Amino acid sequence: MKRFSLLIIIISLTIFSFPSNGQNKIDNEPNEFVKLSMKLISAVKNKEDYQKYVDEYKALPLSELAQSLDTDEKTKAFWINTYNAYVQILLSEEPSLFEDRGSFFKSDLINVGGEMLSFDFIEHGIIRGSKVKLSMGFLKDPFASKLEKEFRVDETDGRIHFALNCGATSCPYVAVYSAHDLENELNQIARQFLQRTIRYDENEEEVYVTTLFSWFKGDFSEQGGVIGYLKKYDCIPEDASPGVNYKDYDWTLDLGNFTELK
Repeated sequence: MKRFSLLIIIISLTIFSFPSNGQNKIDNEPNEFVKLSMKLISAVKNKEDYQKYVDEYKALPLSELAQSLDTDEKTKAFWINTYNAYVQILLSEEPSLFEDRGSFFKSDLINVGGEMLSFDFIEHGIIRGSKVKLSMGFLKDPFASKLEKEFRVDETDGRIHFALNCGATSCPYVAVYSAHDLENELNQIARQFLQRTIRYDENEEEVYVTTLFSWFKGDFSEQGGVIGYLKKYDCIPEDASPGVNYKDYDWTLDLGNFTELK
C-alpha cells in the first residue's frame, strides 16, 4: 500500500513538473510580441484571466512592434492570434455585437498601442497585405494608411483563411500560432479544416467546399486555386478534376472552438 501511494505521488509530481505542449510552444517563441499574442489567446482558450495581456496590448510601443515584426511569419502569427483572441473576448462579453456583423468587423474595437483597430483592418489591411475587401483578393488598396503599410505582410498567404476565426459556425477552429513554426502550423490547420469541411463525390465528379475559396479567390490563385489546395492537402486524388460547388456559410454565433497543433 505504501509503495502504491509513493507511486501515485511520483506520477503526480511528474505530471505537474513539466509544462504542457502549449506552454512549451510559448516558451520556445523568441519574439516577445508574438509570445504576448500567444499568451493572450492561450489565456482565452484556457478560460484564464486575460485582462493583464489586454492591458499590455494597450501599452505596446507601436514603432518597436513594427520593427520587431520584421518577417511575414512574425506578422501573421502576432495578428492572427490577436484577431482570434479579440473575437472570442468581445463576443463572449457582448454576443449582441454579432447581430450586425458588418458593423462589428468595421468598428475600431481593438486597442493596440493606443490605436483603436478594426477586425477588417487587421485581416484585409495587415494579414492580407492591403487587399480591398470586396475584390476577391485581386486588388490592392492604393489608399492604405501609413500604419497599415508599416505592419502589412509582403506576400498574401491563402492559408490564413483557414486560421482566422470570426465567431461563426463555419469558421475554422482557433489555434495558437508561433512565428518560429508557422509554416508547419498553417499547413496543419489548412489540412485539418479542408478535410473536415469538404465533401468529395467521386461518382458524380463533384466537390463541395467552403465558400472562403470563392470570397477570396485571388488569395488562392498562386497555389492552383481550389483544386490545387485540395490536392496539396490530400482531399481529392491527384488525377481528379471535379466540378467545384461552394457551400453556404453558416453565420450562427459559435464561440470556444479551439484545436491543438503539434
